[in-house]
Amino acid sequence: MLLLAIMWGLSIPITKLGLETIPPITLTAIRFVVAVPLFMILAAGRLRVPWQAIPSIIALGVMGITLGNVAQSFGVRGTSASAGTIISATIPIFIVIFAAIRLKQPVAGRQWIGLLGAFAGIALVAAGSGSGVDDLTRTTATGVAWMLVSAVAIAFYYIWSAELTEKYGTLPVAAWNALAGLVAILPLAGWEMAHEPVQVTMQAMWAIVYLGVMVTVAGLLLWLYLLRTVPARVAASVQYLQPVFGIAAASAIFGDQLGPMFAAGVILILGGLALAVANKRPTPEEAVPHE
Repeated sequence: MLLLAIMWGLSIPITKLGLETIPPITLTAIRFVVAVPLFMILAAGRLRVPWQAIPSIIALGVMGITLGNVAQSFGVRGTSASAGTIISATIPIFIVIFAAIRLKQPVAGRQWIGLLGAFAGIALVAAGSGSGVDDLTRTTATGVAWMLVSAVAIAFYYIWSAELTEKYGTLPVAAWNALAGLVAILPLAGWEMAHEPVQVTMQAMWAIVYLGVMVTVAGLLLWLYLLRTVPARVAASVQYLQPVFGIAAASAIFGDQLGPMFAAGVILILGGLALAVANKRPTPEEAVPHE
């Protein structure tokens, strides 16, 4: 659990390092160029799924990979690494909302209080990290909006994928939806490369390998292992550790200024998260975290 919290917690600061020389859509595309072959190898021999599942799996890939991860890259570019990290930690909160809508799971009063507190925390984080010494440490309203779009898309992706993986298996669904998302991204990445400079530096390559291998593939496998070996409510506690490592890394790498408003926002978001996911009988769908 500690290893997974570190791996996923570092994803936003490392994405920001990659964005220094590679634009958002292109970075996401190259990340999945690395991840998709690994998924295919891991799912070898189990890739066959019924024809009727294909439209849903393709739509899942477009929702989670194309929209969710591209929006996250745009959001990371428009926020400080610390702000991006803590806003991305709200994904389980949106999972609670979608689970209530799509899976008809009830939402208790304390969970609604948690949701409202978390959204108030987002506002404080955005206001408390607006100024920065340069574009890498500045948080904009557009960046916050992109991060929220990403959180909503990825949360819906997790709820939908929980339904599909129960029917067709985790690795086949993960492999095919990652491929579908990559195919949808490639034309956009080609257009972006024609209009924005792309410089593949050694730093960018390390960022891409980390995001593709450690965050996307190894992170998923480790998460699935945790779900099999510890209760879901225990595995979900990874969510509370991720922002700690992410914000610490952002402060060390980019020198993010963490003022009182930012700190208050972090407390509200994490407190809201604790209330929102609180359940006497948590299920894996409620506990699924950020990719």
